[in-house]
Amino acid sequence: MVDVTGKWALITGAARGIGRLAAVFLAERGCNIIAHGRTKEHSEELLKELKALGVEAYAVEAELSNVDAVKKMLEEIDSRGTEVDFVLNNAGMQVAYRTDYLKTPEEDYTKSFLINTVSPMVICYHFLPKMMKKGFGRIVNTTSGIALEPEQAGYSASKAALNKVTIDIGSKLQGTDVMINLTDPGWCRTDLGGPHAPNDPQSALPGVVVGVFVDDKKSGRSFNAGLFYDMTLEEAVAKAESMESPY
Repeated sequence: MVDVTGKWALITGAARGIGRLAAVFLAERGCNIIAHGRTKEHSEELLKELKALGVEAYAVEAELSNVDAVKKMLEEIDSRGTEVDFVLNNAGMQVAYRTDYLKTPEEDYTKSFLINTVSPMVICYHFLPKMMKKGFGRIVNTTSGIALEPEQAGYSASKAALNKVTIDIGSKLQGTDVMINLTDPGWCRTDLGGPHAPNDPQSALPGVVVGVFVDDKKSGRSFNAGLFYDMTLEEAVAKAESMESPY
C-alpha cells in the first residue's frame, strides 16, 4: 500500500462534498493537499482544517468550464515548485435534468464536456508526463454510474467519455508505477447529488481514494465506492488490488 506521508495531492472540487472528505482523509494520513475550488476563498475553512492536521496545504482556483483558467491554475502549481504525486479529478457538474429529454439543448453537452471531460483531461495531460518522468504517480478520475437516463444525457455522456479516455490511457501505463483509474462515489447527498440521494457522503470513503493507495501497477479499473463500504483502508486496498484491469 502506498505511503502518502509528505506527498502532494491535487483535488479538484475540494472545498465541499466528496472532495472535501477526500482531502481530509488524505491529510489525516500525512498527505499535503492542493485544494481546488472555483475561488480560493471557497477553500479557506478547509485549509484551516488541513493545516491543523499537520500537513501543508494551499488553495488554487479555476472555473472548469474555462480551459484557459484551468491552464492558469496548473501554471501556478508549477510556479510553486510543487511535485504532484496524486490527482483526484473529483469536481463535476450535472447541468440539468431534462424531463422532456428529446428537447435537450446542445448547451447541456458542451458545458458538461468542458467540466466533466475536457478540463479533467487537461489536468491529466499536464501531470502524466511529469509522473512518467519520475516513475511514480496516481490519477483517480471520478465517473458516474448513471445509465438509461436520457434525462441526464449531457452529464452521463461526458462521464462515459471520461471513462473511455481513462481506460485507453491506462492501457499504455499498465505495468508501471504510474496508474490511472476511475472511481464512482455513488449517489450521495451532496450539492451535485441533491438532498434526496440515498447515500451519506461518508459512504464514499474509502472507495473514492483507494486508487491513491493501490500499489499493483494496474490501471483502467473503476473503483465503485459501494464495493468498499464500511471497510478499513487496508481492506479496501486489498480488495481493489484483487480487481483486474480491462485489458
